[in-house]
Amino acid sequence: MATKLTANGVSTTTTPGTEQHEVFYTGYRSRRKKHYQYDYRHADGELFSCVADTLNECRRRRDERLNKKI
Repeated sequence: MATKLTANGVSTTTTPGTEQHEVFYTGYRSRRKKHYQYDYRHADGELFSCVADTLNECRRRRDERLNKKI
């Protein structure tokens, strides 16, 4: 069984430098849309979390955020 992204509303991404993601769908039948819930724990311990339509978009947002931190 895969690890859930959250447990009791708290991220399970605890190891610095790791990422986790889950897929979920919104809508009904033909209007169903795929989304990704994404968590990344930075080496300094800060958690980045977002929801986007693709995993690549989540990672792009993460990289943008990391570049702003520098």
